[in-house]
Amino acid sequence: MDNRTPGCEKHIVNRRGLLFATGMATTVALAGCTDSVPNDNTTSESDDPSADVSLPEGSPSSTTGQLGELVAGNARFALELHDQLVADGDADNVFFSPYSISVALGMAYAGADGDTETAMRETLGFSLAEETHPTFADLQSQLDERATTDAGTPDEGDVDAFQLEVANALWGEADYPFAEEYLDLVDEQYGGGVNHADFANDHETERERINDWVATKTEDRIEELVPEDELSRHTVFVLTNAIYFMASWEREFDPADTTEAPFTALDGTASTVSMMEQNLRTNYADLPNAQAIELPYVGGDVSMVLLVPDDGAFETVQTALSGSTLFGVFEALDTARGDLRMPKFEFEFDAELSKILGAMGMGEAFRPEANFSTMVATSTDLMIDSVSHKTFVSVDEEGTEAAAATAVGGVPISPPPESFDLTVDRPFFFCIRDRPTDAILFFGQVTDAGAAQG
Repeated sequence: MDNRTPGCEKHIVNRRGLLFATGMATTVALAGCTDSVPNDNTTSESDDPSADVSLPEGSPSSTTGQLGELVAGNARFALELHDQLVADGDADNVFFSPYSISVALGMAYAGADGDTETAMRETLGFSLAEETHPTFADLQSQLDERATTDAGTPDEGDVDAFQLEVANALWGEADYPFAEEYLDLVDEQYGGGVNHADFANDHETERERINDWVATKTEDRIEELVPEDELSRHTVFVLTNAIYFMASWEREFDPADTTEAPFTALDGTASTVSMMEQNLRTNYADLPNAQAIELPYVGGDVSMVLLVPDDGAFETVQTALSGSTLFGVFEALDTARGDLRMPKFEFEFDAELSKILGAMGMGEAFRPEANFSTMVATSTDLMIDSVSHKTFVSVDEEGTEAAAATAVGGVPISPPPESFDLTVDRPFFFCIRDRPTDAILFFGQVTDAGAAQG
């Protein structure tokens, strides 16, 4: 296959992470590109990582004002969280679901008040305040309409060519005084319902039950969302969201055209990958120092959008990305025909988000001064203890499978410990004990620490 338009090809091989499906790289050649697009032998501004990038700005395509505002806030949150995950993590490839995280934390936000509510609203982009919850319900309703599309042949029978399933749940300590208004809101706006749990007496069994629920909702792609020791007898609630997506490309790649090809990571490391290829007509945009392409899934309502920075411009384009410029990329897409080459890939990603979210501005929710007073019917104080997020993505010739889940755990606020000031500058005894039984495993003393230096 070699139907490329002469002089219009860009080779984009020095990439490590991409928006939406981080870790993917593409080479795109589409008819209609301008003469200003350089080829591999041309020196251009894109060779300079410090070159200015002016991505277009845009707005969500949502049809209602409130829904558009929610989507815009979530996009801003997504880009800010992506920057934090890249900066704080050591993984080459990053993949997360801002929707899953926002929904799970949205259920916690429904119980927040005072400074905690303000911090969560500003960090998560919930500018609609209390209208956030019915707007999430509106968005969920629209996503449900695209839940499953059947396709098949008389010989093969119907198959699921498109699946999009989202589920929420609240796991609450039995007999804990949750406010009825809060439980009603979670049930009515998020479809969460209430699953009574016994964290106090058997938190490990409850952890397994939550993980089993997540695995079921994600077709076993997300297992062990809540790791061991994440919950305790002090856990009061766990809010979970699970999202599963599997869809065929509207136009699939022919496996016969997939070949082994080089891929160069951001740090210059070279490897060989399975590179898919096809000539197609689709939406494409030639942007300052980048190219964008849209690959629709069956039904046309959902697509993958790839944003591919020019060689040497990855960090510059990443810096220019924001919620408004992301929508601007979408708006810049227009019909063109050309050749696309992109690698197959599959990986998992997980992160504990408490520290990251705290650094982004909602640390109030994780500290003893947290205010979740509208979640409970008494004066009992709560704080968020953990936010676990885990994802899976697989892209091949047929389409894409992706899954994500988020768990938000909450505990009562414990009184601060008594303060102390101890300097061990004199002889002392010490022991090592088995805490459940108080068995003394080791015992000793130090009378001369100077003689005990290694």
